[in-house]
Amino acid sequence: MAQHGRSFFVGCMMRILITGGSGFIGTHLIENLFSWGKNVLNIDVKSPVISSHHDCWKECDILDRTALFSEFHNYRPTHVVHLAARTDMAGKDLDSYRSNTEGTFNVLEAVKSTASIERIIITSSQFVYQFSGKPKHAETYAPHTVYGESKVLTEKYTREADFSCVWTIIRPTNIWGPWHPRYPVEFWRVLKKGGYLHPGRKPVMRMYGYVGNVVDQILNIFKLAPEKVNGKVLYVGDPAINLLDWVNGFSLALLGRDVTIVPRVAVRSLALVGDLFSTLDVSFPITSSRYRSMTVDNEVSMEETFALLGPPLYSLQEGIDETVKWLIGQDPQFWTPSRS
Repeated sequence: MAQHGRSFFVGCMMRILITGGSGFIGTHLIENLFSWGKNVLNIDVKSPVISSHHDCWKECDILDRTALFSEFHNYRPTHVVHLAARTDMAGKDLDSYRSNTEGTFNVLEAVKSTASIERIIITSSQFVYQFSGKPKHAETYAPHTVYGESKVLTEKYTREADFSCVWTIIRPTNIWGPWHPRYPVEFWRVLKKGGYLHPGRKPVMRMYGYVGNVVDQILNIFKLAPEKVNGKVLYVGDPAINLLDWVNGFSLALLGRDVTIVPRVAVRSLALVGDLFSTLDVSFPITSSRYRSMTVDNEVSMEETFALLGPPLYSLQEGIDETVKWLIGQDPQFWTPSRS
């Protein structure tokens, strides 16, 4: 992935510990850091998806407090990025998201017990405040899922940690790009097979973020002077975009044409059918929850992020091109763009 000329890590002596580095954002973050020759340790219960990342991976569950503290104390990191979390929406109660609550608490305690740490970034989520307009301040919460509730606790534990190091909370928006765990099946494959129907032409403003931009924003937080980022809560991602523009970008890249647009009532009817299938544990392309995300604005303010960290490195088209290139590499016969 191109670096766009930003070489501020050259010569910096950093030891970076990443929790959950085998995940989606973590994979891209490690790949970027490797390109700068940085010393990285990834602690994760899952093995990396890129073979070259195995050399920096240690299998460790953040719920295992003893093992976690041991990894921190043995590695003596200067910088920490806490990404490890359960991120799906299938959990029924907070106990299903212990990695986000108890696990985060363990990570915070490990940081406090490791004197070498200068900075830490804690990953929350846009889901701490959803479908309620723009939050008035950082501690305004309106989660609409149990996952969102677990991330509210992530933030509260962080504020109560009383760190001696510099800390920043980030709230990723809807992050996309190569190695995404769900979009290849839930959206891109459905689109490529002609099964995606867009609900009407009314603009729906949503928050998306190309993963390359998010990685750059994370690294820029470490670059800035402590007083500029200490105690900050920053959304990471790209400016708000009309969902139809984002979808059409991929449709043009994969199919050579715009998406099929149908009346909202038709998609809503399909979503109700999907709800019925869900009660039977049968997969269906759309449910009422997904319909809502396709038809309801959900903007947040990115002004502070861009003022502090700079504008996004990658354009929408660059992100789409990189993602399609990756998809083709996974299955050339299926993903090669159609000609229309």
